Amino acid sequence: MQTTVLLQAQRTAVRIGAGKAAPELDGDAPELARLRAGDEAAFVALVGRHHAAMRRVARAYVPSDAVAEEVVQETWIAVLRGLKNFRGESSFRTWLFSILVNRARSVGSRERRTSPHEDPHAVDPTRFGADGMWSRPPERWDEAIDERLDAAALSGTLDAALADLPARQREVLVLRDVEDLTSAEVSDVLGISEGNQRVLLHRGRSRLRNELERRLAA
Repeated sequence: MQTTVLLQAQRTAVRIGAGKAAPELDGDAPELARLRAGDEAAFVALVGRHHAAMRRVARAYVPSDAVAEEVVQETWIAVLRGLKNFRGESSFRTWLFSILVNRARSVGSRERRTSPHEDPHAVDPTRFGADGMWSRPPERWDEAIDERLDAAALSGTLDAALADLPARQREVLVLRDVEDLTSAEVSDVLGISEGNQRVLLHRGRSRLRNELERRLAA
């Protein structure tokens, strides 16, 4: 981690933001108050709490762990420099991930090509009969999964399946199901309606299940 750069940015943010604490009503409020008061240990605590999750989210946008780490470092610097502007209208976590996602998108668009189109069908329509019922129901792979794959292999399969999802579905799925953000938080982070978020989450989960089913059956 670029410790020197981050600490310099933190000291600048503290000098600017001291005495301007906002009424953040979330779990990070104590650390934010201490950070604004000049306590560098509060910054270390926030990094320890959120850094790993930020790296996982960034990795969903960029092609390598190294690039994901760079995105996270840039995000922390941006957070520290912009601390004086954070007024607590949303939770700190929502604000933090909003910055992260915007930066990861920008870097990801430069680092790799992504498909701009999404399949409108979450599930292959040929798997349904004329009556709307399953003609080929999903295989119940989840009940036997421990016997077919160990945890490490499953992790790699999940990562690969996630990488194959359309970008926006992957964004929602990672934030909701991996990082456990709420529906409202994800909507704020991505700048979408909660209805759109629900649709993307349903499609992403369905496509992920289909892809895992295909891979596990191979």
